[in-house]
Amino acid sequence: MVKQHFSHVRHWVFDLDNTLYSPAVRLFDQIERRMTDFVMRVTGHAEAEASALRLRYWQDHGTTLAGLMAHHEVDPDAYLVEVHDISFDALTPDPHLARLITALPGRKIVYTNGSAPYAARVLEARGLEAAFDAIYGVEDAGFLPKPQPEAFARIFARDGTDAATAAMFEDDPRNLAAPHALGMRTVHVAPARAPGDHIHHHTDDLPDFLRRLG
Repeated sequence: MVKQHFSHVRHWVFDLDNTLYSPAVRLFDQIERRMTDFVMRVTGHAEAEASALRLRYWQDHGTTLAGLMAHHEVDPDAYLVEVHDISFDALTPDPHLARLITALPGRKIVYTNGSAPYAARVLEARGLEAAFDAIYGVEDAGFLPKPQPEAFARIFARDGTDAATAAMFEDDPRNLAAPHALGMRTVHVAPARAPGDHIHHHTDDLPDFLRRLG
């Protein structure tokens, strides 16, 4: 029974993109397009090469931004504003999910490798803004991204998250390793489960999973 594994949880940490909305809406495609355009402008690469570099930086550094900061000294604030200047028309309110998150006992936060202002707009479009107590973006960790353990340490210290009574919901399996090491309950939210002992639970239906916790 899933519920028994979460009876101690009083700190609920949710990733944003492809976690609090379905990846089927393909919202992040717009961001990837803008990231590729940014890489093209900074490096002078053609589109295919810039897209490959964007992906390699994400794989090697946790985010494309971290790679650009390390290798090209870009202004992270300007980058975050530019790549998140997208349309949110694909998102629809989800009052059922809002009720389920609100009903969870304790503190609920969003922690994303995107920016906090962008996350706020996503939550507003989804009708979830009132369900959360705080929003943290990559800027709140000094632009250090998940999956780096120090990034989690900075956010959790800032919010007062007690890892012993916390759970993390995340679509990128890499980003569950550090929470697992801290003693948090980990939930992989994705169409297919990724391998790894650092993942306690998997779901392809977040509302249904939260319903079972109730």
